[in-house]
Amino acid sequence: TLPLSLAGTFAVMYLVGFSLDNLSLMALVIGTGFVVDDAIVMIENIVRKIEDGKGRLEAALEGAGEIGFTIVSLTLSLIAVFIPLLFMSGLVGRMFREFALTLTIAVTVSAVVSLTLTPMLCAKLLKEDDGAARKPGVLRRIAEAPFDAMARIYEKTLGWTLRHQGLMIILTVATLALTVELYRSAPKGFLPAQDTGLINAVLEASPDVSFRQMSALQERAAKIIRADPDVADVVSVIGIGPLNATGNTARMTIVLKPLEQRSLHAQFIAERMRNRIVELPGANVYLAPAQDIQITTRSSRSQYQYTLTGGDAKEVASWGARLTAQMRTSALMRNVAEESQQGGLRAFVDIDREKAGRLGVSVVSIAETLNSAFGQRQISTIYAQANQYRVILEAAPAYQNDPASLAQLFVPATGNVLTPLETVASLKRITAPLLIAHQDQFPAFTISFDLAPGSALGDAVQAIASMQTTMGMPATISTSFHADAAEFQRSLANQPWLILAAVMTIYLVLGVLYESFAHPFTILTTLPSAGVGALLALQMFSLELSVVALIGIILLMGIVKKNAIMMIDFAIEAERKQGMNAHDAIVRACLLRFRPIMMTTLAALFGAAPLAFGSGFGSELRLPLGVSIIGGLLLSQLLTLYTTPVVYLAVERLRLRLSAAGKDIPARRGEGA
Repeated sequence: TLPLSLAGTFAVMYLVGFSLDNLSLMALVIGTGFVVDDAIVMIENIVRKIEDGKGRLEAALEGAGEIGFTIVSLTLSLIAVFIPLLFMSGLVGRMFREFALTLTIAVTVSAVVSLTLTPMLCAKLLKEDDGAARKPGVLRRIAEAPFDAMARIYEKTLGWTLRHQGLMIILTVATLALTVELYRSAPKGFLPAQDTGLINAVLEASPDVSFRQMSALQERAAKIIRADPDVADVVSVIGIGPLNATGNTARMTIVLKPLEQRSLHAQFIAERMRNRIVELPGANVYLAPAQDIQITTRSSRSQYQYTLTGGDAKEVASWGARLTAQMRTSALMRNVAEESQQGGLRAFVDIDREKAGRLGVSVVSIAETLNSAFGQRQISTIYAQANQYRVILEAAPAYQNDPASLAQLFVPATGNVLTPLETVASLKRITAPLLIAHQDQFPAFTISFDLAPGSALGDAVQAIASMQTTMGMPATISTSFHADAAEFQRSLANQPWLILAAVMTIYLVLGVLYESFAHPFTILTTLPSAGVGALLALQMFSLELSVVALIGIILLMGIVKKNAIMMIDFAIEAERKQGMNAHDAIVRACLLRFRPIMMTTLAALFGAAPLAFGSGFGSELRLPLGVSIIGGLLLSQLLTLYTTPVVYLAVERLRLRLSAAGKDIPARRGEGA
C-alpha cells in the first residue's frame, strides 16, 4: 500500500502542477507515516478474523465492512486538520499551501487503496492457517512478544484506571490547562535559523569614506575571511547598486565547506569571523547565515527591519537614532544598524551669478567643467580592428581625493579667457544623509537587527514595544515591522485562531460522521496531551514555537485522535450489535484496538524520525516538525490509552441523563395540562 499510495500521490501532484521541493518532500516524508495507518488498521482487523478461524475471503469481506467506517472517519478527520492550513493568510500561507495539499492528496489516495486494494490482497495472499491451527514460528513469537507483554500490562493498568475515573478526569483537565500555559510561555519565532552553507556579510565603513578607501578595506576583510579554515570561497560586491544602497557598504557572500569537512554550525562560524574582522580599524561587519526562505525584498545590514515614518524628517531621524541606541543596549538583539545613515560629506559649489555675469561665465560652462573633471565624461571612441576604446575625460587621480582641488579649476569666459572657478564661486563643505528613504510617500527611518543566540523573535518584538512606551515616542510617528518580522506578527496573531479553526473543523466533521455531538467531544479530549508533549519536546531541544513547529502541532491533532476513533467506533458497534453496556464495550475496544493503535503510532513515529534526526544543508527547517510530532505522539500515546475510555464513560453517563431528562419533560407538561 505504501508504494501504491505514494505513486498515486505523485500522479495527482503531476496533474495539479506541483513540483518536488523542500516543502512537498517534507509532506511526503510525513505522509509515509500517515498512508500506512489505514492499511494497518484494515490488515490487522482481517488477520484477527482469520485467527478466529474464518476463511480468507470471508475474513476480508467481514473485516473490511467492519473497519470501513473507521477508515473513512480517520481520513476525513485528518483532511479536516489540513483545511485551516489551506486558508492560512500571508506569504506563509501561500508557502505551506502546497505542503497541506500534498498531505491531503496522500491521505485520500491511501484511504482509497486501503478500502479497495488492501482487502483484495488480503483475500488472495494471507494464509488461512495463520491462526491457532498452526503453532507460531520462532520469529513470529519473538516479534509478538513485546506487543503481548505491553498488552498484558495495559490490561492490568486499564482496570486500575477505570476504578479511579475521577483522577483521570482531573488529569485530562490539568493537561488542557498545562497546554495553554506552555503555549503562552513558549518562546515564539518565525522560521528556524538554517545552515545552508552560505553566509551573507555586510561590511560598513564611516559615512565619509571614499570609494578607493572602501575598496582597500573590503580587500583586507575578504583576506581575513578567506583565511578561515571553514571557508571555501568569498564573492564581494562594492559600490552603490541594488545591493549596496550607500557608498560606504560592501556585500560579501561567503561559501562554506561541506558539512562533513567542518564541525561548527554556520552561525558559530559567522561569530568567529565577526570577532576577527572587528579588529580591522574603520570597519563594522554584519554576518548572518543565508536562509532558504527569504521574504524580505529590502537590502539591509541585518535580517529584521523596523521602520519609523512621519511627516517631519528631522523628528523621524531624531527618534530613530534614540530608539537605535536603546535597542543596542538590549541583550535580545545584536547587529543593530541604521539603514538611513547621516554624516555623509557634500561639497556645495555656491555660484555668485552677478560676478559670473560680469566676467561672462555661464552656469552651463561651470557645470560642464565640473563634469569633465569629476564625472568621467566620455568625449570620443577609438575604433581598432578588433576592439573599440572609449576616451574618458577626467582630472588626474591625485586631484580627485580632496574637494580643495576645485580651487584649481578654470572655466571658460567670454573671449576664450580662462577664469579660476573660485573667482565666481565659493566652496562649502556640509554633511548630508547618505540615503533618503521614504515609505508610503513619508520620510522613513529603518533600523535593522539580528537576534542574539538563544533569544526569540517574539521577545524582541515585545522589547521594542516596551522601549517605545518608556521613551514616550509621540503619536505623530508611525512604526511597523517589515518582511520576516511583519510576517511573524501576522502569524502570531493568527496562531490561536488557526488552532481553534482546526479543532472546530475536526469537531464538525466528526459530528456529521457520528450524527452526535457527544462522542466527537470525547475524541477531542485527546488533543491537549499532544500539545503538551510537543511543547515539552520543543523546550527540551531548545527550539522555538515557530511556524513549522505550529504546523507539526496541527498535524498532531490529526494523528492522535485516531486512537480515540478506533476505540469509540468499536465500542459503539459493540453496544449496538452485541448489546454490551458502555463499560464492557469500551474495555473490549481498548484491548482489541491496542495492537493497531501501537502499530499506527510506531509508523507515525518512524515517519517523523527522518525530519527530527536528519542532517544536511537546511535540515534545521524540518527539525521542529519532527520533534513536535515525535514528542506529542509519545506523551499522547501514554495518556490517551487511559483518558479516552474514562471520558467515554463520563460522556455516556451524561448523554443518558440528558436523554432521560428530555423524555421526562413532555410527560410532565402533559400531566400539568
